[in-house]
Amino acid sequence: MAYVARLPLADQEELRGAIQIFLAEKQFEGCGGLEVTDEVRVTIAAQACVLLLHRDTDYYGQLVSVLVYPSTYVVPGGRNAAGLVSDEPEARLGESWKRDIVVLAWDSVLSGAHDLHPGHNVVFHEFAHQLDQESGDADGVPSLPRRSMYAVWARVLGQEFEQLVRDKAHHHRTDIDQYGATNPAEFFAVVTESFFDTPHRLRAKHPLLYAELRAFYQQDPASLPRVPT
Repeated sequence: MAYVARLPLADQEELRGAIQIFLAEKQFEGCGGLEVTDEVRVTIAAQACVLLLHRDTDYYGQLVSVLVYPSTYVVPGGRNAAGLVSDEPEARLGESWKRDIVVLAWDSVLSGAHDLHPGHNVVFHEFAHQLDQESGDADGVPSLPRRSMYAVWARVLGQEFEQLVRDKAHHHRTDIDQYGATNPAEFFAVVTESFFDTPHRLRAKHPLLYAELRAFYQQDPASLPRVPT
């Protein structure tokens, strides 16, 4: 995995321990004919546990099962994980149901693991939702390390979210995925992808946002050495 290869050896060792706990605690189920192999389990667990490094955590304590499809899957109309209602079938790469289930498309998991589409990582995205949901409803405000962080978090992420909504409405190009303008929960998940996947761009363009995510995740991806290509 591209991000893991950049981590210091001590962080990689911590990550290996987290992966072992995750694999021992979570169930994996193949859907649509997918066989759940060790590669599937470890690739997903490694990316999910990146979000937990250096943090006091219970390893997604409410999560029970990870369902994995071979590729993009279609769900019937109804209320989706974001609370939106549609009568039309919807193609998805992943979703996080409140607390207990994450659903992923395996080809998208691999794409994120190999950094084939920088800024897009379905595992980071869906497990950011899991962190968000640990504090109750998915609202873009996960449980923060200190009470004093909430006011600044609300101001910074609120302003960035509102700017993205305005830019999308006016058809402006943005360096943050415009899917984040859907609601604050999707914004948090989208900027989590950017934080780990394209940190230099996020830090340069949105320094206050980057600082809030750095304090929450207790990591500084932009400071890590680049992997030679």
